[in-house]
Amino acid sequence: QVQVVESGGDLVQAGGSLRLSCTTSGLSFDDIAMGWFRQAPGKEREGISYISWSGSIIHYLDSVKGRFTISRDNAKNTLYLQMNNLKFEDTAMYYCAADKLYGGSWSDASRWNHWGQGTQVTVSS
Repeated sequence: QVQVVESGGDLVQAGGSLRLSCTTSGLSFDDIAMGWFRQAPGKEREGISYISWSGSIIHYLDSVKGRFTISRDNAKNTLYLQMNNLKFEDTAMYYCAADKLYGGSWSDASRWNHWGQGTQVTVSS
């Protein structure tokens, strides 16, 4: 059974930092790509960042470039998202996604088959 579990969400002031973590089980972690998505109330789920199985290919949503850093530790089956200089508009439920992706758009949520339950990030202005 595949499980994906996020943690690390919290209430933080604008300008602050958080680190999200995501662990998986039931998957060959070092054989899959990982992604972070977020969804604010009334909005569609959007892709924030992608990392390939080896960590050699990384993508970011333009609005988080320079502020967020994705990384993974394959030995610990764990994905991270370091978020710095948080803004009010970063407030959302953050989700971790896992899958083998070949080509196409990483930010298309429909292409990912394994999701966590989400962790809430709230940034106060």
